[in-house]
Amino acid sequence: MIKPNDFHHYPPKPAQVITLPSYMNRHHHDYTQIVIGLTGRAEFDVDGEVNLIGPGQGCIVRASSEHSFGGIGTSDILVLNFINMTEQDSQVSHLLEELLADEVYFQLDFQIQQLVRMLVQEIKSSPDDLLLCRACQDTIIALLYRHIKKFEMFKKGNRLNMDLLDRYIHQHLASKISVSDLAACVFLGESQFHLVFKTQIGITPHQYVLNKRIEMAKNLIKEGQYNLGHIAELIGFSDQSVFTHTFTRLVDVSPSQYRKQIQ
Repeated sequence: MIKPNDFHHYPPKPAQVITLPSYMNRHHHDYTQIVIGLTGRAEFDVDGEVNLIGPGQGCIVRASSEHSFGGIGTSDILVLNFINMTEQDSQVSHLLEELLADEVYFQLDFQIQQLVRMLVQEIKSSPDDLLLCRACQDTIIALLYRHIKKFEMFKKGNRLNMDLLDRYIHQHLASKISVSDLAACVFLGESQFHLVFKTQIGITPHQYVLNKRIEMAKNLIKEGQYNLGHIAELIGFSDQSVFTHTFTRLVDVSPSQYRKQIQ
């Protein structure tokens, strides 16, 4: 994997994993790139269109486009470099041209995100294998058009895509979910997202996520397959006592009492 201070010194490959610098870097090049967020968040400015990119989100940098980028904290990205379009398979070239006619920023669906993560592991294990990098590039571009979702820039009066946010919460329920993670899902700054979310939903993002955790806990208790300690872990509580306290506060009965009520 290419580190922040090194990526300018390495020739571009068909597919490579890069750790972004924490400062904004501006340049342009005569080939097209597709960038996909892997970990953390990064800020991109492509021809004046500025957005945050998180895991499963990305952007298309057209050849010769002025663009700047920088990680917010630690941020890894997958970069697909299309150096010589004349050497690309005709079908791949056609798909790339269709993507280039679309928006700069995009969101990937969950199915292709899983595939990207698998391919990234292969690239990391053999970063100098150009045949592998080219195969990964071809695989992703061949599937990208069917699994890409356009991101509509958020405008005043627009409503948040709660289906998208709910999917993210469900997929990460066992982990810590921050407001910045949720904001990145819809390409908003943290403070703006917090304000819009509370206006639309009526509670804070933190309260909403907590409610989702407790809803899942109730479902798992009803299924009867796990003990309460395991359920606490599955919904993101590292301590069963904290889970019990939170559950009791929100449901008015303890998890063990709730289990007795539904038996």
